Amino acid sequence: MMISRLALRNGAILSSAMLRTSTPCVAVAPKLLFHTSQQQQMPNKLPEYGGQVRFGFIPEEWFKFFEKKTGITGPYVFGGGLIMYLLNKEIYVVGPETVHALVALSVLVYGIKRFGPSVAAWSDKKIKEQLDEANQNKEEAITILENAVGEEKKEQWRLEGRHYLFDARKENVAMQMEIEYRERLNKVSEEVKKRLDYQVELDNMQRRLEQSHMVRWIEQNVIKSITPQQEKDILSKCISNLKTMSTA
Repeated sequence: MMISRLALRNGAILSSAMLRTSTPCVAVAPKLLFHTSQQQQMPNKLPEYGGQVRFGFIPEEWFKFFEKKTGITGPYVFGGGLIMYLLNKEIYVVGPETVHALVALSVLVYGIKRFGPSVAAWSDKKIKEQLDEANQNKEEAITILENAVGEEKKEQWRLEGRHYLFDARKENVAMQMEIEYRERLNKVSEEVKKRLDYQVELDNMQRRLEQSHMVRWIEQNVIKSITPQQEKDILSKCISNLKTMSTA
């Protein structure tokens, strides 16, 4: 059981390292185009529980493999027969190293039975921390990608409405041109009106000058045409009229 938990821990460390190395790529992903970015392969799912073992170090899968073919006693018969064959054919010669190996194996099995649960709990804790960190990185990456997808959809929506913007700009340009045309037309009309007013004022002034000149000319001629006797008679007539008016 200890070996399987160590294998599980090594697999978790490897997957965490893969996630850490892939994090910069995820951070850069929103800056790339989605249709040109390469897809990242996620690591294989880790087993939730460690594998079962027998005799402290033999995996349970080996026994299951033999049980399908030979039954329950098959693995034990195969193991015992293999040992007897090696000893009988002197492929493996028993010596001092065998005693050392048995002692070492016994110490190993005792150590696994004695310290295995605590080491397994520590390994499980580390694996959980690494999985939590990996899941956190995964959630952050998913959030970043979802935001990037939202921004991409928003940009596509803005891109779809660009013809409305172009139409509005065309209308604004046409309106500005119309305003400029009307301002220039008004300016021209004002200038023409000023010139016409100037001509009218010039004609009026000329008419006033002519009238004034005509009046002075008539007065001068009338005064010149009056003789001293006529002037004396007119003066006497005026005095008599005044006296008549005073008596009345």
